[in-house]
Amino acid sequence: MRELLFLTHRLPYPPNKGDKIRSWHMLQYLSRHFRVHLGCFIDDEADWQYTRQVAALCASTRFVDLRPMAARWRAVRALLSRQAMSVQYYRDARLLEWVDGLLANGKVRHALAFSGPMAQYIDGSSARHLHRVIDFVDVDSDKWRQYGDSKPWPLSQLYRREGQQLLQYERHIAQQFSAASFVSEAEAALFRLCAPMARRKTRHFNNGVDSGYFAPGACAADPYPPGAQVLVFTGAMDYWPNIDAVQWFVRHVWPALRRQFPQLLFYIVGSRPAPRVQALATVAGVTVTGAVDDIRPYLAGATLAVAPLRIARGVQNKVLEAMAMGKIVLASPQALEGIAAQPGLELLLARDEAEFIHHAARVLRAAAQPGASAGVDMGACARKMILQDYQWESNLQALGAMLDLKPTPLQQGTPAGTARARPVQESEAP
Repeated sequence: MRELLFLTHRLPYPPNKGDKIRSWHMLQYLSRHFRVHLGCFIDDEADWQYTRQVAALCASTRFVDLRPMAARWRAVRALLSRQAMSVQYYRDARLLEWVDGLLANGKVRHALAFSGPMAQYIDGSSARHLHRVIDFVDVDSDKWRQYGDSKPWPLSQLYRREGQQLLQYERHIAQQFSAASFVSEAEAALFRLCAPMARRKTRHFNNGVDSGYFAPGACAADPYPPGAQVLVFTGAMDYWPNIDAVQWFVRHVWPALRRQFPQLLFYIVGSRPAPRVQALATVAGVTVTGAVDDIRPYLAGATLAVAPLRIARGVQNKVLEAMAMGKIVLASPQALEGIAAQPGLELLLARDEAEFIHHAARVLRAAAQPGASAGVDMGACARKMILQDYQWESNLQALGAMLDLKPTPLQQGTPAGTARARPVQESEAP
């Protein structure tokens, strides 16, 4: 069996946030086709308990603790040179030494870097013989540009600088590697505009959803008060786009909805809520849960799942998971980027606060009617779309093609990851 080096910026388990979901399914797929050598950082003390489970899929591993103070200092030092802070943040001599040692025997012929900064470990002369693939996932440089447009000075200047430096780095890596992949055709198309010199190498494969786990009726427990109408938002609540989304929603949409529906509840469900998110719990009807063992009951019991993101890149797993459970999703255009769903048939689209209020109120009134089955048709269409376009096993075939794997019968006839025409363990102890 061929050998492959897989580099990730954090442990690909548990699959409880967007990047971990994607990297975990990639690791499972790769382990069936290669002897995988995994090198990654661990940025959460709680993740050390999962290293054995991850190592069981690998020929060898190197887990390195990410020391926040040292990483931040490296990022600050990048300001003194023409370098991207994101890349310097993840530069570590321990991981580089392991990679160089692994490549020295010449047995590893394939390499996959997950996220742009991890490509630096296979960008030197010792890795030039490898068949190298970079999964950028998102166009991170554009995300930093969006941050710059939304933040006050001097952060705006700092973020714009990062966007510019990171784009130069992304262009360099895409030119050097055999292929560059993204999470959606929308992201790939944006990168082709930003890096035309690498357009022939730029590809994508969609995320998937565990549709057996995220399924209607998959959980019986209801965390909400009996008879309550609930709007729910799910996601990591220390992530700035999520913070911005719920702050905007509570400030601009929630008051009007509460006036129309005085008993309505809004649940913000996700780990590590930032102080600005925790403060929203003082608003009437708003609950901030923090981390929960299982988000499915919160989705299953809600009348409506909302995704009012104003800053976004890539694909929002929160939207895919809610759709897989047959829920009505009310989302902003930014939250729908890269998702081939038809507004009005498979979900609801709101371009501003007035449309959020209008669509939410209409769903809530319909749901309150005696014997109502509001959202059944839309929810069924949403799940059907997930089953058709967002299954990991079929979508990961496109990654296999980038790594020169032969097509399997599953791949014959249909380009994997294509949406519908419409759009020995070695650990660094903590």
